[in-house]
Amino acid sequence: MAVIHRTTLTPTKLELLAEWLPTRPWYRGGAAPELEKSGGFRLDDPAGEVGIEFMVTTDTSGPEPVAYLVPLTYRGAPRAGDGHGLIGTSEHGVLGKRWVYDGCHDPVLVTELLSLIEGRAGAMAQSITDTPDREVTRAYTGEPFPRTELTPHPADDERGTHLPAPHGTTLHVHRVPVPVAGNPPLPGGDPLGHVAGGWAGPDGTRLGAVLMTLGTR
Repeated sequence: MAVIHRTTLTPTKLELLAEWLPTRPWYRGGAAPELEKSGGFRLDDPAGEVGIEFMVTTDTSGPEPVAYLVPLTYRGAPRAGDGHGLIGTSEHGVLGKRWVYDGCHDPVLVTELLSLIEGRAGAMAQSITDTPDREVTRAYTGEPFPRTELTPHPADDERGTHLPAPHGTTLHVHRVPVPVAGNPPLPGGDPLGHVAGGWAGPDGTRLGAVLMTLGTR
């Protein structure tokens, strides 16, 4: 169970992301994003070592607000051989120095995300300890996933991040989620699985979208 601490983080997550987001091929804003936290959810690491968060942050620097989905992991030490996935480091008021990673590079996040899609793991509230997030929905119609930790090999392009997954599938992380009217949001086409969720829009409305889909390569 992840424990949510009410404390400081220096620099903040949004400050780290303001420098990192413009380096991504799927980023659609300018050189100086103006970010606000809009929503998201967490997953629990069964080993209790890695913090796992799926943050939705909205950039209001352009003519129209743009929401980005940013999977993040937080570790108490650097992960060997994964400097390219590192977003930055921050000082946590309770836990000390934390290494903040793009979660699509972190095997713990990817393994638990597949468990969520399959229905073996549950989404947890972003800011409340030990509380399920009932707004997050998922579906899966394929074969059971292996119970071993996966080594991710993510590829970024203008559409988002794509990771090879078991059984010849690809996990697509929609970095710029597109709001839809349905509740719960449902994907187009016929993917094997998906995860959907919601966040707060700039005008106070509640937005929902498919955040990840699992399909054939």
